[in-house]
Amino acid sequence: MNESLTNRQENNNQVRRLLVTGGAGFIGTNFVQYWCDTYPCDRLVVLDALTYAGNKQNLQELAGNPNFCFVQGDIGDRALVDKLLISENIDTIVHFAAESHVDRSILQPATFIQTNIVGTHTLLEAFRQYLEIAKLVNKPLFLHISTDEVYGSLNLIDPAFTETTPYAPNSPYSASKASSDHLARAYFHTYGLPTIVTNCSNNYGAFQFSEKLIPLICINILQGKSLPIYGNGQNIRDWLYVGDNCTAIDAVISHGKPGETYNIGGNNEIKNIDLVSKICALMDELAAIPIKPSNQLITYVRDRPGHDFRYAINASKIKTQLGWTPTTTMEEGLRFTVQWYCDCRQWWEALI
Repeated sequence: MNESLTNRQENNNQVRRLLVTGGAGFIGTNFVQYWCDTYPCDRLVVLDALTYAGNKQNLQELAGNPNFCFVQGDIGDRALVDKLLISENIDTIVHFAAESHVDRSILQPATFIQTNIVGTHTLLEAFRQYLEIAKLVNKPLFLHISTDEVYGSLNLIDPAFTETTPYAPNSPYSASKASSDHLARAYFHTYGLPTIVTNCSNNYGAFQFSEKLIPLICINILQGKSLPIYGNGQNIRDWLYVGDNCTAIDAVISHGKPGETYNIGGNNEIKNIDLVSKICALMDELAAIPIKPSNQLITYVRDRPGHDFRYAINASKIKTQLGWTPTTTMEEGLRFTVQWYCDCRQWWEALI
């Protein structure tokens, strides 16, 4: 598949023009770097508001790329979105921009409603009206990047989430993402807007903001701080290396069917406490740290309100229909990620 995707660059008529929202955030940064490396002839415009989790420095190496453009702005700014769609002749929107931290959504739910629901609606409506007048060579696409958290929580014996699992969000964050998923679906069925939704499991890798579990544990170990674990640490997540998510998104953009949803998972279910223990072992091996063994820093704290017990993704649909499977093992991805946080102190020190 990868060879056939690359070969489309030989035909200039197949060059895509992408608007990537939230492209300076964690997954967005990795996707933008991946796409520019894989499809250097494509035009890629990043729109990011540069709130606390967005970092323009993440994309510094692309500053001299003539096919790359960065615009600081809000997805809720309809005039700006309209201008970019028209001036850049956009045919593909890849929508990462979102408020995404559950704890923050509990404290400030209104921000999540505004960005994740109202902002997504603004993009959908702008793209719908733009396509009425645009003369595009490529088939247009609106790819909405979402989360497995919209499906709610699983017990130990429950089957993994599929694309037909009923939505049952349990936090303001997941509820706002569920709403935006429904909007994307509705715009396909009502207006024929070519939308696709991807629901992925927990991502990890380079450039992830320090409030999320893996970077938080890495950074706290490097600083000799306590490692807070919610409840008893038995909550289970399916972890997906961000590079694998990028190749999955590539497969969806290139071969996905409008109106469909694709679940993307890493096949790496693990308890939070076991994951933290793995990170501690890697840190003990790879880093000069103030307290060793680092697992003595583990501290159990009061559980998060409404904390989902288990997430698990059944990714058989994207494997069967689009030929995608994850290729990075948890051991490989976690070692790379831990090493990155050890080597890139300047990056995370500037954020804390």
